[in-house]
Amino acid sequence: MLVHQVPMLSRVADSIYWMSRYIERAENIARFIDVNLRLMLDIPIEVQQQWQPLVIVTGDQDLFTQHYGEATSDTVIQFLTFDSNYPNSIVSCLRSARENARSIREVISSEMWQSVNELYLLVASREAKRRAFDEPHSFFTEVKLNSQRFIGITEGTMSHGEGWQFLRLAVMIERAEKTSRILDMKYFLLLPRVDHVGTTHDNIQLSAVLKSASALEMYRKRFHRILRKQVADFLIFDHHFPRSIHHCLVQAEEALHQITGSPLGTFSNEAERRLGRLRAELDYADISEVYEQGLHKYLDSLQLKLNAVGDAIYSTFFALWPPSAGTKV
Repeated sequence: MLVHQVPMLSRVADSIYWMSRYIERAENIARFIDVNLRLMLDIPIEVQQQWQPLVIVTGDQDLFTQHYGEATSDTVIQFLTFDSNYPNSIVSCLRSARENARSIREVISSEMWQSVNELYLLVASREAKRRAFDEPHSFFTEVKLNSQRFIGITEGTMSHGEGWQFLRLAVMIERAEKTSRILDMKYFLLLPRVDHVGTTHDNIQLSAVLKSASALEMYRKRFHRILRKQVADFLIFDHHFPRSIHHCLVQAEEALHQITGSPLGTFSNEAERRLGRLRAELDYADISEVYEQGLHKYLDSLQLKLNAVGDAIYSTFFALWPPSAGTKV
């Protein structure tokens, strides 16, 4: 499709884009919590230390401290899952996703609407909070699986035209950003005890990080042994794993060019320029360069660049219209 045609569909595209980002975001928050729950089982001595990093990697530590104070399992789960005043909690994300889906019911399939609605009701029900605290593994696994179910339903019931490409673009940008945060969480977990590097504690934490990205089985098939540098290499640069940052950026760029109609390797707007440049940086980088720079520093820079890509997508496609229902960056 030509670029000058896009504004005619901006409101619909905006709603599709944010509906998809919010569902992917909710799934990844459930992943953050689930990885910590796994760590609590394996390293019970450090239970309290394990919850602070989840707040840190959200970038909303000040907001959490203001309203909750100490980071415990109860306060962090409440903040990240059920706090309706926190725009990035699971319940807030799914509420916004449903509001966006409601505004475009004539565009999405009835199965997609039903899936979004059921996912929201799963978290907003009276029973949800009890389940999250009494049987957390079951609850957060259900959130993850139902989020993945939405993507599968969308794949099979929505026409793969322009709207589909906006959905695909949204999922891949959100997934790349959250994979970087999952990996960065390992950095914060190690801060209190650097002497754990290379020990059993280190391997347990790395396994949990891989599990949080649904990557442990695929990683083991390729590398067998769990090593820090290989885990980072796999989650950042692997060309085939669907949650690696590089793979997500390749897919996002392809979707973006399907929307605009411009050839890959060129750019006709700021979104294409920023995304193409970032994807090219990962094409020619390697894990040794990342570690020379410092993993946390590299990931922090990458997250800023991903945010800039998101800003460029907004200004290129959506800025001509008022924000759609539930939009929160």
